[in-house]
Amino acid sequence: MEQSGSVFKRRSNRRSFIRNGVLAAGAATVSAGLLGRDLPVFGEEKSGHLPPGDAAILRFLAAAEIIETDLWIQYNELGGVQDKEVPGIKGGNPLYTAALQLLDGDMPQYIHDNTDDEITHQRFINAYLASKGADIVDLSPFATIPGSTAKGSSGKKRLTNLMHLNVDTSFWTRYRIDQNNPDLDPNFVFPQAIDIDNRTAIPRSDSDTAGSFFDSNNMLQATDHLKAIAFTAGFHFAFIEQGGTSLYPSLAQRVTSPEVLRILLSIGPTETMHFQTWQDKAGNATPLSDTDPLTGSTVKFLDLTHSPQESLTSNLIMPEPTPFLSRKFPICSVIRPTETKGAAMGAVKALTADGLFMGQTNQRFFDLLNDLAEDADEAVRQG
Repeated sequence: MEQSGSVFKRRSNRRSFIRNGVLAAGAATVSAGLLGRDLPVFGEEKSGHLPPGDAAILRFLAAAEIIETDLWIQYNELGGVQDKEVPGIKGGNPLYTAALQLLDGDMPQYIHDNTDDEITHQRFINAYLASKGADIVDLSPFATIPGSTAKGSSGKKRLTNLMHLNVDTSFWTRYRIDQNNPDLDPNFVFPQAIDIDNRTAIPRSDSDTAGSFFDSNNMLQATDHLKAIAFTAGFHFAFIEQGGTSLYPSLAQRVTSPEVLRILLSIGPTETMHFQTWQDKAGNATPLSDTDPLTGSTVKFLDLTHSPQESLTSNLIMPEPTPFLSRKFPICSVIRPTETKGAAMGAVKALTADGLFMGQTNQRFFDLLNDLAEDADEAVRQG
C-alpha cells in the first residue's frame, strides 16, 4: 500500500507545528478543543513542572490515544451500543452490528466501552499535562480523511482510515509460541494467523451491506462479504490493543516521576484487558473466503477454533510462557515486546503500515507524529 507522506522523515519543522497551534499551550482549556495560544516560534515544547522526558512520553501517548479514539469512534458509530456516552451516534448500522455479533453477542457493548476508555485516556493525559504547565497535543487539524458513508456513520472527516487496512496478525502467534520473544529474537518472523491486506473493517457505503438482510425470525442472513468486513474488524481490534499493551510498559521504563510512572502502570493494563477480550472474540471467525469488489483483495479466514497447530489455536488466549530478559532464566509468561529502545517509533511504524493514515496528505501530520515519537524515545530516566 502506498502511503501519502513519509513518517520517517527526520525532525525539521517542529517550529512550524508550534506556530500553527498543533501543540497547544498547557494553559489551554482542555475541554475547549485543546487548541490554545501559539507558543514561541523558537524553543522546545514546555515541560512545565514535569521532567522533560516524562512530558515527551506523555505527549506521545496522548497522540497515540487520540489516534485510537478516532478509530474507535468510527467503529462505535457503526457497530457499538448507541447511547450518548460517546459522540457521533446516529443509530448505528444494524446489519454490520449483527455481523460483528457473529463473533460474540456482546460485541456492541465491548466496542462502546473500548471507545469510552480511549476517550478518557487521551483526555486524562492531556489534562494532566496541562495541570503541570506542560504543552499538550491536538491532532484535530489533521482530521481530513473521508470516512464511511454507510448508514450509521456521522459522515465526519477522520484522522484515521479503516477502509484500506493491512492488519498485522502476527500478535496471534507471538503470544502462542513459547520459544521466541521479539525482545530476544528481533529477526524471528512470527507467522500471520490470517493474511489481511488492503481490506475494509467497516462498511464503506451501503453497497457493502447490500444482499444481507434479517429474515422473518430477525436472524441475520449475511453475505460472505459483510462477514469478512466484520471479521477483519475483529482482528483489527486485537491488533490495535496489543500495541498499547506493549507500548505502556516499554515507555514506563524511561519515566522519572513516580506519579507519571503510576499513570503509565495504571492505563497500560486496561489496554491489555482490551487485547485479551478482542483476541478471544476474533478467534470465533468462521471459515470463509471473500474478494473485495472494489479493491480486488482476497481474504481467507481459517477455522482457528479447531486448528491442529498450537500457535493458531483460538482458545489459547492466556500468554504462553516465553524466554524473557535472557535465555539463562526459565521461560515466563509476560507481555512482549517490552524493549524500551525505539518503542514509540515502532508504534508509529506499525500504525502506518496498518494503513490507518491512508489518504492523509498533510506532511506536517507525519512530521509531527515522527517528532513526538523521537522525543519519547530519547527520554532518559533521571536519578
